[in-house]
Amino acid sequence: MPATDPELADELVSTIRDWVAKEVIPKASEYEHADEYPAPWVEQMKAFGLFGARIDPDYGGLGLDTLTYARLMEELSYGWMSLAGVLNTHTIAANLITRFGTDDQRARWLPDMATGERRGAFSLSEPDAGSDTQAIRCKAERDGEEYRINGTKMWVTNGERAAIVALAAKTTEGITCFIVEKEPGPAFGGIATSRRIDKLGYKGLETVEMTYVDHRVPAASVLGGDEGLGHGLHYILGSLELGRINIAARAVGVARAAFDASMKYVHQRETFGVPIHHHQAIQFKLADMATKLEASRLLVRSAAEKFEAGERADVEAGMAKLFCSETALELATEAMRIHGGYGYTKEFPVERYFRDAPLMIIGEGTNEIQRIVIARGLLKRWTESNAT
Repeated sequence: MPATDPELADELVSTIRDWVAKEVIPKASEYEHADEYPAPWVEQMKAFGLFGARIDPDYGGLGLDTLTYARLMEELSYGWMSLAGVLNTHTIAANLITRFGTDDQRARWLPDMATGERRGAFSLSEPDAGSDTQAIRCKAERDGEEYRINGTKMWVTNGERAAIVALAAKTTEGITCFIVEKEPGPAFGGIATSRRIDKLGYKGLETVEMTYVDHRVPAASVLGGDEGLGHGLHYILGSLELGRINIAARAVGVARAAFDASMKYVHQRETFGVPIHHHQAIQFKLADMATKLEASRLLVRSAAEKFEAGERADVEAGMAKLFCSETALELATEAMRIHGGYGYTKEFPVERYFRDAPLMIIGEGTNEIQRIVIARGLLKRWTESNAT
């Protein structure tokens, strides 16, 4: 997509920042502690057009570039990380359809996804297949003009509320991506939520296990048509780069929130007769926190620009996701230490940052997997650039 006009990008980011400050931050902990889906805020995000942030204007979306999208995810996560999670799997599914779908598939699904009337989920992992994507057991068997899907999928964020699921399943040609349509809810035509997964953090939106028992989809549901058969993993790994940029941007938002909370607290809290920011031990913490936060933001920019250019961004997205997520957990921990006993209570949002941060270390591929992706990418690039 063409670069978003800088003035428009700044205006959008400013609008979301103001909305988060006014509406989200005052009530985020209330929603989070109740593990309540933030339906009013989701409706407002629909009104802002955020569900169509990365969808082309020809299909009713905003057509934002990757960097602007990442900045918006940072602002949402600054208020409450789960809000960016509502959008992430939806955006991955929309990106899959945009990049690899047929003209008919784009025309069929993207307009309703752009408005948020039909929201998307992404389903790759299984109980015994997480990082090892080749271990997928979910099968789709051809039966005339339909496919019959059987299997169990794990860690499906937004699984119940989604009306469109980008699903990875094995066919005779290999791993294939299907765009599965369903009605929102716990059960629909052979698809069922087998259990809801209770989580340490990342509250307010469902993460579920889903089972498919003889669920039938038309052959037209194969992403990319017949040419997409067996190419699903290639499609999905390419789109996961955008998901990893989302995770990295989320981590920046959480890290920034932890840093700002710490800056506020060190000016309020006094020990030994002075505000604690006078103590060198606290100053060193703040200096390290600010430096890593800025480095994280620059890594997100690098990954976003590479992805936007249409180049393979596995290394850059992996680096951003790895560093930013580790930084978010570190800054959340330091914020808790700076707050002392108060940081361990529900009176301050620091404990929420501390519980939300580990999700980014695991989500869209663990950080151990990121190191493998980065190393392989670096070695491949070196080999290609030094080939004789």
